[in-house]
Amino acid sequence: MVLLTILSLAPSFLILTSAFTRIMVVMSFLRSALGTQQAPPNQVVIGLALFLTFFVMAPVYTEVNEEALKPFTAGSITQEEAIEKAVIPVKRFMLSNTREKDLALFIKLSDTYPDTPEEVSLVTLTPAFVISELRVAFQIGFLLFLPFIVIDLVVSSILMSMGMFMLPPVMISLPFKLLLFVMVDGWHLVVTSLIEGFR
Repeated sequence: MVLLTILSLAPSFLILTSAFTRIMVVMSFLRSALGTQQAPPNQVVIGLALFLTFFVMAPVYTEVNEEALKPFTAGSITQEEAIEKAVIPVKRFMLSNTREKDLALFIKLSDTYPDTPEEVSLVTLTPAFVISELRVAFQIGFLLFLPFIVIDLVVSSILMSMGMFMLPPVMISLPFKLLLFVMVDGWHLVVTSLIEGFR
């Protein structure tokens, strides 16, 4: 029962303690801003988000493997020691990407006051990290929407001035939004900003 519970919760734990949340939310905002409905399809968006997450988290997981998994499988450390060592790089990554304000909120709500940030438990650190990631993702989403909203407004104004009320503005603005995104090499810019955003 315990093993099944751990296995069922493992994906959620990996998602919420990694870069996946920010990347996935930004990709969803990007698709909404473009107005392309289901293009790219969900499988492609989720797959890209997963591979970008593995790319960002590679140093962290490599350290976990070297410091915790390999010694544990070799029998040189106990399971408790392996868990303690595995948590250290994950915590370091999460702390570097968590706002002090959000961390202070959950420390206050949990009524536990550790002496150093490294002593914060994962139960307290994880929700603080998630809401910090969501905040950053929404900020990026807002910036992504701005140029495409301008295109929608311009196209709508032109169509109204021409008296073409029956023609949906989205049909006209979509090709221009795609053209703008391709001309500025949008995927390159979005992926670069996402990866470089993690300290």
